Amino acid sequence: MLFRPPPLLRRIYPSLIWHFPNEQNGLFLTFDDGPSPEMTPWVLDMLDKYNAKATFFCLGKNVEMFPDLYADIIRRGHATGNHSYSHLKGWGMETDAYLRDVDTAAAFIENNLFRPPYGRITPNQAKMLNERYRIIMWNVLSQDYSRSLSRKRCAKRVIRDMRPGSIVVFHDSVKSSQNLWYALPLVLRTLRERGWSAKSIEL
Repeated sequence: MLFRPPPLLRRIYPSLIWHFPNEQNGLFLTFDDGPSPEMTPWVLDMLDKYNAKATFFCLGKNVEMFPDLYADIIRRGHATGNHSYSHLKGWGMETDAYLRDVDTAAAFIENNLFRPPYGRITPNQAKMLNERYRIIMWNVLSQDYSRSLSRKRCAKRVIRDMRPGSIVVFHDSVKSSQNLWYALPLVLRTLRERGWSAKSIEL
C-alpha cells in the first residue's frame, strides 16, 4: 500500500473520497480492521484524552465477535464504517462475491461508509458499491502495520504530511500496536498544538 496515493489513481477513481478539500481546521483520523479487545479500548481512551473524534472502519467478523466494543465506539461519539466482513482484496475477485462479503458486514455495521481492504478495489466493484455506499479512501497512510517502519518514522511521516482535510489511516489491530502506541499520542498532541481538530466522517 502506498503512503500517499498517486494522482493517477485518484483520476481513475474520481467518485471515491480521498480527502476533504474544503475543511479549514480539522482532519479525519480513521482506524481500520477492528474492533479488537487488545487495541480499540486504548485508542478510544486516547481519543477521549485529546477530545478527538474518529471513524472506525470495522470488519464485520470482528463486530460479530465483539459487539460490546463496537457499541462503545458509537457510545463515545465516533463514526463507524464498513471494511468488509472478512478483509478480502477486491483485485482478482469476482464482483458478486466481493459485494456479498461487504453486504454481509452491513448486517452488523449500519452505516453508508465503506473502505476497501488494502485499498484494492476494481472499477466495476467501485461502481456497484457506489450505488449503496460512500467509498472512503485516504491521502495519508500511516503504515503502522509495517514491521520495517520504525515507530518514530511512522509518526514523523504522518505529522509531515497531514493537512486540514486529510484522511489519515491507522489500524486498531495487534499487528499495528507497536507503532500506534507511539505515533497516535504524538499526532494528537501535534493537532492540539496546531489548533486543529480531529473529526469523524459524517456523510
